[in-house]
Amino acid sequence: MLIPHDTRIALDTVVDLLNTAPEGGGGDGLADVAALYAFVRDHDVSGVGDLGERDLRAVREVRNRFTEVFSATDARTAAELINQLVAAAGTTPQLTDHDGYDWHVHYFAPGASVADHLAADCGMALAFIVVAGEQDRLRHCEAPDCGRAFVDLSRNRSRRYCDSRTCGNRLHVAAYRARRKEAATG
Repeated sequence: MLIPHDTRIALDTVVDLLNTAPEGGGGDGLADVAALYAFVRDHDVSGVGDLGERDLRAVREVRNRFTEVFSATDARTAAELINQLVAAAGTTPQLTDHDGYDWHVHYFAPGASVADHLAADCGMALAFIVVAGEQDRLRHCEAPDCGRAFVDLSRNRSRRYCDSRTCGNRLHVAAYRARRKEAATG
């Protein structure tokens, strides 16, 4: 699946945004405005000015809506949710080549809030996945104690864990130990 650079960045951003939710047991990764500033900085979200409590609440609401998209059981439901997010953000596609990146499309309006920026750009990246018939690539980690979001971009759509080095390896080691224990007692 060929994904343009800016779409890939937006997909990574939406996954990281989803994984700030407190449902994973690690607390809210957007607990305060300082955490929102850090998220914006870490993801090179452009055109963001001063942030406040209103921005934090709005980004958390966008995060909740993206959670619904990842949990949608069919493409039609995902599409409806994405359409609502993108429309509410006041989408205004523009070609740009800022900060050393080649030409790419920003979908947010000039001067948009950080929540509208994320809703528009990340929503359009998710729209790209749905249009390609690949909504089943929007997944949650299958490790019983995890559940973090990820986009499966593997060639054969076989990725099961958010990170094979942590969740995947931990489960494989546990299964190996269980087999060895069973063999020793059996």
